[in-house]
Amino acid sequence: MDPATLIGVLAALGAILTMIILEGASPMAVLLPAPMILVFGGTFFVAVAGGTLKDALSSLKALPKAFTSKPKSSTESIDTLVSLADRARREGLLALEDAARDIDDDFLKDGLRSAIDGTDPEDLRALLEDRIHSKKVSDKTDYKFFTDMGGYAPTIGIVGTVISLVHVLENLSNPEELGHMIAAAFVATLWGILSANVLWLPIGNKLRRLSDLECAQMELVVEGLLSVQAGANPRLVGERLRSLLPPGEQVKEAA
Repeated sequence: MDPATLIGVLAALGAILTMIILEGASPMAVLLPAPMILVFGGTFFVAVAGGTLKDALSSLKALPKAFTSKPKSSTESIDTLVSLADRARREGLLALEDAARDIDDDFLKDGLRSAIDGTDPEDLRALLEDRIHSKKVSDKTDYKFFTDMGGYAPTIGIVGTVISLVHVLENLSNPEELGHMIAAAFVATLWGILSANVLWLPIGNKLRRLSDLECAQMELVVEGLLSVQAGANPRLVGERLRSLLPPGEQVKEAA
């Protein structure tokens, strides 16, 4: 589990709560049901209206991933591919059929089986790249839903404030209640801005980042599998795959 999103969201909410308390206000002053229902409910359903119901359900299923997912180590995949390249070079490609059963990565396992079955290298590359493209399209639908919510929420909050201010103007004959009513009116704007910048946009960005990392991992596997299929030198396979990693992730091959 990568706790970055959970830590970031909780810390941001904690900072906001601390500011409210230091200002001498009560946290309950902003926990008003009406504006919260409007902002959260209205934002969600407006986002649903911008796509299909299938898109919304898919995005909701992806939501826990933003808090619990941990990117897979590229080094682990490289080590697996180097091991496969070494065995293929010594025993032949067909000898990898048993090794394929023990691989946890479905993308790598399916690609390896296709290579063992004698799929042409160009066809294998096209097949695997099509799967990567399909994943990118699916992931974009998920993270776009939350970034869209981040765009809608502040405006929905303003709508709530305007509605509340209309109610305030209807009660100008009760000046003793105006202060409380005006303060409550701006709570909707608060929740709109807060939810957009503390929840929806960070979640959307996290899902996008996870997608980028996973797709980069898959692209690394494609290059590795094609090298294994071609019978390349295992050491060269490892060096080439490590050269494809970002500088901070590159590791030296153990002597």
